[in-house]
Amino acid sequence: MAAFVDRVVVHVAAGNGGHGVASIHREKFKPLGGPDGGNGGNGGDVVLEVDPSVHTLLDFHHRPHQKAGNGRPGEGSNRHGARGEDRVLRVPAGTVVSTPDGRVIADLVGTGTRVVLAHGGKGGLGNAALANARRKAPGFALLGEPGEAFDAVIELKSIADVGLVGFPSAGKSSLIAAMSAARPKIADYPFTTLVPNLGVVRAGDTVFTMADVPGLIPGASEGRGLGLEFLRHIERCAVLVHVVDMATMEPGRDPESDIEALQHELAQYRGDLVDRLRVAVLNKIDVPDGRELVDLVREPLEQRGLQVFPVSAATGEGLRELGFALAQAVEEYRAALPEPEPVRVTLTPRAVDDSGFTVERHPEDEGTYLVRGTKPERWVRQTDFTNDEAVGFLADRLNRLGVEDALQEAGAQEGDTIVIGDVAFDFVPTLPAGTLSVEETAGLGGRGTDSRIDAPHRVRAEERLAAKRARRVPYELTETWTDDDLPEDDA
Repeated sequence: MAAFVDRVVVHVAAGNGGHGVASIHREKFKPLGGPDGGNGGNGGDVVLEVDPSVHTLLDFHHRPHQKAGNGRPGEGSNRHGARGEDRVLRVPAGTVVSTPDGRVIADLVGTGTRVVLAHGGKGGLGNAALANARRKAPGFALLGEPGEAFDAVIELKSIADVGLVGFPSAGKSSLIAAMSAARPKIADYPFTTLVPNLGVVRAGDTVFTMADVPGLIPGASEGRGLGLEFLRHIERCAVLVHVVDMATMEPGRDPESDIEALQHELAQYRGDLVDRLRVAVLNKIDVPDGRELVDLVREPLEQRGLQVFPVSAATGEGLRELGFALAQAVEEYRAALPEPEPVRVTLTPRAVDDSGFTVERHPEDEGTYLVRGTKPERWVRQTDFTNDEAVGFLADRLNRLGVEDALQEAGAQEGDTIVIGDVAFDFVPTLPAGTLSVEETAGLGGRGTDSRIDAPHRVRAEERLAAKRARRVPYELTETWTDDDLPEDDA
């Protein structure tokens, strides 16, 4: 018999993005082929999907680490890397995903419902995508971003319209077997039911689902018995039914005390569950003295606001009336539900003064500044710090974004430490235009240039320009005239 697992902690990791590649096209008689490095592929996502054929979280119990495929790196000749394969996790309906601190991420209800739990990293751009009019042949490429990775708590909360609760061996499993096609394990010893059983019941035109929850005992909300493990399975029920054992021979137990103990445990777990306890089923009235006890306990239970139904799961007596009463309660609950609101997408434009990043002083280190923002942190992750040209490209991007100006406004001085993401830099402000003389800048190359391609191309361009000027002026200037040399009539 397969084990039933309804709560697991899974470490999910989306795929990393593939790196871009720096490549120069090489072909005979084409010395200036230009950059042709392809982009890296995106990493795969970790996706949760509701599958009606899955009823437990046992697979994740045995395999708690779930990772999607990484994106492939780019290649030369403008070949882009393949996208990483998604990791699709099949879960039962009613699965709730949350973080270890209790924040709910997703509540999956309905067959085929899908949600991306962890997003894959973006692939890095190759040097072909980074080329432009000013940077004709980049000698670098961007790195792929890492995918999201974290621990997720996955819980299963069974979806049933009617929940059967009660002490062990009260006949809950027998009641489900008698009213539906479900065939749970039934025996005459406590805690026979170790997993919630689900059955589909039809009463007239109404079809509803019924689930029995393993036996509750005093102290279940504090961890005694099996009740605490499965109380979550009654949270979604529209109606709770207390199944009372009319044939119990245990000393100190009677139907009314069982009701009080059950209401106490429900209130300790979640107070609103007590309001859903609307029906009391007096089971096993076919046993000796069971029918005589019905008249003694009916009035006290009705005074509590409960509908009382004497039944026998063994002979089927009273089950038809019970089924129609439960169907009516379920229909009333469904009619009271608010109509689903149409999906609305709210677009919030970015504020005019929102630069997309913030600059803060480190609370402990006076000479350290923290730069936070989606773009700066992503750009740092994409940078290959072993390539000087890539570092220069990062500096250009941060400068265009306004990070350098914001640092100077915050009081940063040359030599201070700047922290972006998990990388620390020494702050060296960019020299303003005109600081260096023409002689000093004559030997400097611009960022993003490649002398192997640009220098020969520049020499040939100057030669063609000189030849063009020579064709425009087919003679040489041999004499220079002034106004004094002109004849008086011409002057």
